[in-house]
Parts: sequence; C-alpha cells; structure tokens
Amino acid sequence: MEIMGKAIKYGDDVNTDVIIPSRYLVLTDPSELAKHAMEGVDPSFIKKSKDAIVVAGSNFGCGSSREQAPIALKYSGIGCVIAKSFARIFYRNAINIGLPVLECENLSNLVQDGDRLSLDLKSGKIKNLSRNISAQAQPLPDFILELIEMDGLLNKLKKAIV
Repeated sequence: MEIMGKAIKYGDDVNTDVIIPSRYLVLTDPSELAKHAMEGVDPSFIKKSKDAIVVAGSNFGCGSSREQAPIALKYSGIGCVIAKSFARIFYRNAINIGLPVLECENLSNLVQDGDRLSLDLKSGKIKNLSRNISAQAQPLPDFILELIEMDGLLNKLKKAIV
C-alpha cells in the first residue's frame, strides 16, 4: 500500500488537546471534527491537510486518550502520520480507526514542511521526493495493514459477523 502527499511538519509532544481541542468533543460527525483539527497550533492546517502526511518528532498524540484526535486527522484528509514515537493509546486509536501511523527515528530531520513524500506501508520505505533522500520506518505487520485496508477495526468486525 503506497501513500503520497506533502509533509506537514510538527515537533515533539503534540498532544491530543492540540490535535482536537476539548471544546469540540461534543461533535459526533467526523467531518465536523476535522474542521477543527490542529487549529490551536496551526490555523491553516485544514487548508493544507487534504492528501498530506503529518511528520512529527517524539511522543505524538500524548495527553488524553480521546479517540477523536486520530478521527479528526483522518477526516481532514491526512493519509498517514509518521513520528519518531507515539503515545501508545494514540497509536492504537489510530490503527483502530484505519489511520496509518509509522514510527521513523530520523525522518523529522530529513523533511521540511511541504516536501513531497512517498511511503510504502508494508516495507516502511519512505522517500522524500523533493530532496531525493530516503528513510526507513518500522514496517507495519500484516494484521495492522489489514485493519488499515478495511478502514478500521469496526469495519473488520462488521465484515466478520456478516
């Protein structure tokens, strides 16, 4: 599975309160949540998020365990989040809703905002097409790739019981 997009770059410790501020947690429509993704830290995020890839430093998704954070990113058009490391509950919530997340130790040092990226989820190979350099992320195991291809855990379960 290949994903391409422009990089939107953030630093370390991007928490779920920044990804989707708590005042929007009353919204139940994922498309409405998406309109407010990252607005506190990056008011232009929603204008550039379609078919983009978030690249971040350490501890992405720290803070509260709100599932709305990866939902807001996914429905804003983000194709994948690549970070040096993730808060474990954010990582699992992202997988459960079908948002690809990859861990890559040094990608943040090799990418600037707006760089064009190509990544292969199965192999973990990331290419920065703007700078003609590559990086290697931890590849996703087959069972996680299956969840992503099925657009999340709920869809997999629905298919299994039908």
